[in-house]
Amino acid sequence: MENQNLSEVVISQAIVSSFMEKLNRYLETDVAIVGGGPSGLVAGYYLAKRGFKTAIFERKLSIGGGMWAGAMFFNEIVVQEMGREILDEFDVRYREFKPGYYIADAVEATTTIASKAVKAGAVIFNGITAEDVVLKKVNGQYRVCGLVVNWTAADVTHMMVDPLVITAKYVVDATGHDANVVSTLQRKAGIKLNTETGCVVGEKPLWASVGEEDTVKNSKEVFPGIFVSGMAANATCGSHRMGPVFGGMLMSGKKVADEIANRLNSNEEA
Repeated sequence: MENQNLSEVVISQAIVSSFMEKLNRYLETDVAIVGGGPSGLVAGYYLAKRGFKTAIFERKLSIGGGMWAGAMFFNEIVVQEMGREILDEFDVRYREFKPGYYIADAVEATTTIASKAVKAGAVIFNGITAEDVVLKKVNGQYRVCGLVVNWTAADVTHMMVDPLVITAKYVVDATGHDANVVSTLQRKAGIKLNTETGCVVGEKPLWASVGEEDTVKNSKEVFPGIFVSGMAANATCGSHRMGPVFGGMLMSGKKVADEIANRLNSNEEA
């Protein structure tokens, strides 16, 4: 076998040019999802599968959120009947532990869902933080129209580096317990959200059955142009966390994708 004289410059050129082409292509998107956890990945999959230009921005290098570790690093997850259809859709193997309780390998579930989302057409930008939103007046009404993004490394080291802007027809806050995007929007703009108090209510203590149901119920548009999903939905609307059971998280992503797809289709028809 002949030795190949690899060019370090060509390797670097390939990475830089390919990434820049991808980033440039997704400066304008149909949907920008913040958070590559289970609800964000599922939402990205269903939106991309329907042909919508979808980008997922994950502040960490790894995607999957809390699904990776199961509970206390016991990398098994539980999905109840509510979310079993998602496991079937993504071809994630599982077994019934007790009636209505299904157990799946956390690593298989995370990697499979992430892979299916990417292969459906969703593009993931990891190591990127959404530090703000774009807020404009459209037809006389304030509306979220995109994201302000920066490298996570610049954010955590508090470096004074100006961000870039991603425009989007819809934004999804799938950032988990902190609901970072919606919290930033409310804090900086002083707007009223579609919640009981008009504000980010905050997450309540663990109550699995209520938290699971409310995760899906609370996955909705909370201000024109921005939806919440997963734990960000419960944190925004003031419901309980649910611990290491993931049916609601998965169905939350699907619900948000369905609602956004219907909006986008209606706009195209109009």
